[in-house]
Amino acid sequence: MIIPKKEVVQLSENIRKIIDGHNIDLRDNREGKLSILKNDIHTLANQLSEQAYNSEKEKELLRGTLADISHQIKTPLTSMSIMIDLLEGTPPDKQSEFIANIKTSLTRTEWLVSALLKLAKLESGAITFSRGSTTAAELSELALKPLQILLDVKNQTIKMNGDTPLVCDKRWTSEALTNILKNASEYSPNGGVVTIESGENPICSWLSVTDSGNGLTRAEIATLFRRFEGSRSKHGIGIGLPLSLAIMRGQNGDIEAENAEGGGAKFTIKFYKAT
Repeated sequence: MIIPKKEVVQLSENIRKIIDGHNIDLRDNREGKLSILKNDIHTLANQLSEQAYNSEKEKELLRGTLADISHQIKTPLTSMSIMIDLLEGTPPDKQSEFIANIKTSLTRTEWLVSALLKLAKLESGAITFSRGSTTAAELSELALKPLQILLDVKNQTIKMNGDTPLVCDKRWTSEALTNILKNASEYSPNGGVVTIESGENPICSWLSVTDSGNGLTRAEIATLFRRFEGSRSKHGIGIGLPLSLAIMRGQNGDIEAENAEGGGAKFTIKFYKAT
């Protein structure tokens, strides 16, 4: 088969245009080796373009994450800097207070940076989940360990109903559940009860956490899972619930928030069944 020089020259020119960033459709439905070559080049060009687009998205995500971290740690760092400057020449009782505040700020800043980096990895698809069998009780026990001091200080009780089998990444999912349980504890009164229930239906297995607080407004429900917007506490950062949602969606799951019957906020973690 003889390929006309004109077609070869035209193909070469179009390839150069694609390299320069132009959107050229090389597809050719005719028979012949040149048509096959054109279609292969078109497919390759699209794949390279998609890779470049995804790379730019990842760079944009990284830039956004770094901007978030920079913005959020600026306030505690400024506060700590001021307290350090004031330490010299301050009475001993005030020094103890400043040092305690600095330690608290350092802990919050460390958690914030860690949470933001985890969220960035989850959103970029850099986390591989290891799904395995567990139960609602086992997952809850693991998630409650970091919260024992908080629950004891507030004299709160955990009430567990049901022990449904679950399939998930236990380590990551327990972290998501810890954030939700911490939220429930913070918005329940001293001596209050946090209820954990579980069950399943034809679509999913689920685990819910209900606090004994005042419930949610419509405005709060709309912003709960938005980064830096969803915190209902003046001391909150607004990153725990978005992180939990990213963990669940990374495992083909979801989290829903609503007001429970009888009062209190209810968060339901859903583990969708494979189809």
